Amino acid sequence: MDALSFWNVLWFVLIFVLIIGYFILDGFDLGIGTLYPFLGKSEEDKAHLRHAVGPVWDGNEVWLLTGGGALFAAFAPAYATTFSGFYLAIMLVLFSLIVRAVSIEYRHHDPEHKGIWDALFFIGSALPALLFGVAIGDVLMGIPMDAQGNMALAFPLSFVFLLRPFALVCGLLGLAQFILLGACWTAVKTTGNLHERAVAVRGKIIIVEIVLFIVATVLWFAGSAIDPAAGVLGAVCGIANQGTMPILAAVFAIVTLAAMVLVVMWSKQSSDLKVFFAAAAICVGLCMLTAFSLFPNFIPATNGAEMSITVAGAASEDFTLMWMTGITIVGLPLVLLYHFLCYKSFAGKITAEDLHY
Repeated sequence: MDALSFWNVLWFVLIFVLIIGYFILDGFDLGIGTLYPFLGKSEEDKAHLRHAVGPVWDGNEVWLLTGGGALFAAFAPAYATTFSGFYLAIMLVLFSLIVRAVSIEYRHHDPEHKGIWDALFFIGSALPALLFGVAIGDVLMGIPMDAQGNMALAFPLSFVFLLRPFALVCGLLGLAQFILLGACWTAVKTTGNLHERAVAVRGKIIIVEIVLFIVATVLWFAGSAIDPAAGVLGAVCGIANQGTMPILAAVFAIVTLAAMVLVVMWSKQSSDLKVFFAAAAICVGLCMLTAFSLFPNFIPATNGAEMSITVAGAASEDFTLMWMTGITIVGLPLVLLYHFLCYKSFAGKITAEDLHY
């Protein structure tokens, strides 16, 4: 096994930090899009929802591009395996994000076909929100790989294989978290009946999310007791890897559950922004729980540990990672400054005047 270096571990953590940034920022965008047909009872409500994401959605998606680029530069084999093994799912996500962006822009310029653009806004938000969680669940369970690091199943069997019970529960958990973020951000930005409906949704969806988190945890430990190579049962339910940092994984599992409890406690009595930050803390907990459940593997293999893509084995040269760190030290503060100025410019509740902007 390749030896781990400081730079390997640093960039493994930084990849998940970038995922956290995307999860939180574009998470509420996707959540609002998913809630759009349910919270938008009138044209004014729908306009408020669109304006809640309109000024920031494109900047939020930068985190997805940055995460993908960083994964390619720092851990190219892991990038190649995930993007080839989940090719159909990734294409569905990309097309969904494209039609979501088009629907946001065209809804205002083509009111004659507003029903079509509204439907595309919903589909383009809900589908990625579900598929992201399914993909993470499949990576956690492990996938069968050949000696070249490719998924050792041909389409369509490969696509069916990815829809395993644990992965589907993770998909629903991710979808619930996106919806929670969307409801929390809607509550931050709106007033009146729309605000009350958003508060009601976040109070209900957090209960659903807690139940899904518990179910996922039970399935995780149940699957870990089954040999992934042991026939059909192992392929469907087995967990190929539990990581080598169970204490840190347990800590972030507790952080996740504690943040969920805070959302429940604060949902009715605290400020909307405070509840949003608690919901954002759930994203941190889930992502770091995933990271430390995987480490030192990046993508565990179900057909033998020797086939797994490890952090050390997939990492670029330390010199490359050092240069990437220097670029990050310079670039990340500029990105954060951009977000600060953007959100500061559009801070506060959405007013009737804003709808004409």
